[in-house]
Amino acid sequence: MKETKGTILKKLFFSTLYISAFTFGGGFVIITFMKRKFVDELHWIDMTEMLDLTALAQSSPGAIAVNAAILVGWRVAGLMGMLIAVLGTILPPMLILSVISLCYQAFASNLYVALILKGMQAGVAAVILDVVCGLGSNVIKQKRPILLVIMAVAFLANMVWKVNVVYIILASA
Repeated sequence: MKETKGTILKKLFFSTLYISAFTFGGGFVIITFMKRKFVDELHWIDMTEMLDLTALAQSSPGAIAVNAAILVGWRVAGLMGMLIAVLGTILPPMLILSVISLCYQAFASNLYVALILKGMQAGVAAVILDVVCGLGSNVIKQKRPILLVIMAVAFLANMVWKVNVVYIILASA
């Protein structure tokens, strides 16, 4: 049974809302969950396209999570999908930050909040490593040696020679 446009938009909104509400750590973490939802579960886009969308989201100015929502939403349901995906992505952090800003003094000096955030940092590092391994393994599976060379040179350029990421992205294109 083919899904209606309204059903797709509803799923898109609640998927991005859920992903954004329950992830902590930024764009790469959200991209991992978007991949699981839109590639693995809903099959709205394939893995190659997700790799391309991830590269575009990272290289575009702005927040990676919002850029990814724009691209996935556009791909899945056009302009309305883009708007719905962005709304679902920005609502949770906007609401959370609004509440925190009202109670900032209570949060700023709370030892337990500081410890929880410290623990979350370790979890975020693990999720980012998962993204790198997942995307890297997909490049390796394509069995195109030039992609492996580009990936290795880009890594060395950034980590060893401290080349600006913008230049690496432009050179890789």
